[in-house]
Amino acid sequence: MPTPDTAPALPDAATCEQARLSRDARFDGLFFTAVSSTGIYCRPTCPAPAPRPRNVHYYANAAAAEAAGYRPCLRCRPELSPADGAWRRGDETVARALKLIDQGFLAGQPLSALAARVHVGERQLRRLFVDRLGAPPIGVHGTRRLLFAKQLLTETALPITEVALAAGFGSLRRFNTTFLDAYGMAPRDLRKREPASGGATLSLRLHYRPPYDFAAMLDFLRGRALPGVEIVDDRSYLRVVGDGASPGWLRASARPGEHALSLELHGIAPAALLDVVERVRRMFDLDADPRSIGDVLARDARLRPLVRKRPGLRLPSGWDGFEIAVRAVVGQQVSVAAARTITTRLAERFGTPLPDAFAALGLRHLFPTADTLADADFAGIGLTAARAATVRTMARALVDGVVDFRADRTLDDNVARWSALPGIGPWTAQYIALRALGHPDALPAEDLVLQKQLARDGERPGAKALRTHAEAWRPWRGYAVIHLWRDAALASNDIGKPATSTRQRSPRRAKA
Repeated sequence: MPTPDTAPALPDAATCEQARLSRDARFDGLFFTAVSSTGIYCRPTCPAPAPRPRNVHYYANAAAAEAAGYRPCLRCRPELSPADGAWRRGDETVARALKLIDQGFLAGQPLSALAARVHVGERQLRRLFVDRLGAPPIGVHGTRRLLFAKQLLTETALPITEVALAAGFGSLRRFNTTFLDAYGMAPRDLRKREPASGGATLSLRLHYRPPYDFAAMLDFLRGRALPGVEIVDDRSYLRVVGDGASPGWLRASARPGEHALSLELHGIAPAALLDVVERVRRMFDLDADPRSIGDVLARDARLRPLVRKRPGLRLPSGWDGFEIAVRAVVGQQVSVAAARTITTRLAERFGTPLPDAFAALGLRHLFPTADTLADADFAGIGLTAARAATVRTMARALVDGVVDFRADRTLDDNVARWSALPGIGPWTAQYIALRALGHPDALPAEDLVLQKQLARDGERPGAKALRTHAEAWRPWRGYAVIHLWRDAALASNDIGKPATSTRQRSPRRAKA
């Protein structure tokens, strides 16, 4: 089975041609169509009249098209395309480097530092990018910044100076020059062509490849929503973000008639916008390729009907890694309802209160930081002494850098680091990887619900047997987990509550 570093970076020419002519949204972001007669590159869904085949060239990503001298189409707007999730997920070198680039690593670090973080030489990293993606890391980083700036210029009324800051440019002059060189027009000229409405709340479109089961995503998140920190209804997800000095909020909801979510942002500093957008994309798994994931999972007889029934099921991640880790520890051996109650009390007691202006939205406090909980007294909130000690130990380990949520770590590295902490077993470590990092191959094999879902003739497999069975699901084991949890929840009429709400042994003591 191909891994992300060896899988083809571009669908074959016949597939690209068919997808382009049919404007197949399932291929949006998996390739781009460049037209030599116009010097423009487009999404495969572009509504413009189809160019002559002899003028068409296909590129795996926007950076490769721009490296070849093409400019983005103003009509289909390539900046709205979802990223190719196969190249930004998992543990391969290119995937880990891309995750760091998406976090803005190259904005303040040289290429040599990026290469060191993923444990390869600078020359080798550049070669891998050119071979797999058609553009070097710096080119990918530069295209990412410019396309985000283009989206802000088109969809918001942010001053151009703030757009430059949001896109990671240190000066307005450099931004203007770079934009003009790349796109043949100054930022102000694009804004004249595409005037946007103003207001204190920004609204951006975040596209995905269909199908996408947003209702199932909201069901999952609603079962764990912490009152005062986040609000989930049947249409949207709302939460507070930022810190006590400058809190803001975001709301994600579906856009009717489009393969996109609408993201509202309020009180977010321009310099933080790109990071917020990337975190929302990860949280709602907007860059997944359901077709590729489904092809792998459907080989399993148990998963095949689930994938066919719910092809748009995505991996629901979390906004903040520490918040998810605390929930995972609190939720050991208790129901989701009980875990939610205890975690809500913890957030109310130790979280930073919000200004009164947030009360109208139902938001009252930020989730507490690791510094706050490292020495906290949890008496009276319903947390057992053992799990209270684990939360403190985990918070201290984060403060001291013993564990982290770094995107460039492999799944095995993350699990090993977290499992080394007292009170954190393999189930909890894998769950953190699944929901805090959105790792597509995370597998909490000790989960009793997963084992029951795979039972045969009344015999459920142990963790070791489940891992062996799940080898065929790689590199998308995490999606199999979500499918099985969702199926168990629907079967028990427990929609909105993940199947892991079932009482189970402590992950530390779960038998293989």
